[in-house]
Amino acid sequence: MKANPILLQKKYTRVIGRFAEQEDISLEKALDFFYHSEIYLLVSEGVSDMHCMSDEYLAEELGMAYKAGKERA
Repeated sequence: MKANPILLQKKYTRVIGRFAEQEDISLEKALDFFYHSEIYLLVSEGVSDMHCMSDEYLAEELGMAYKAGKERA
């Protein structure tokens, strides 16, 4: 199921802001990471209704992916 594009943009804003806060990174870095993440792809494509998940949940998922990427580097 696809979500309304305007509502998705607002959700992205909230999720990116929360992710930046929890990881103590700049909004620019959080934005870049989000738009290159698998989570963005799943949410934007409406896979598994990821767009219905809470902002907190999505920010935590991003945080886990971010930390896993840092550990690999």
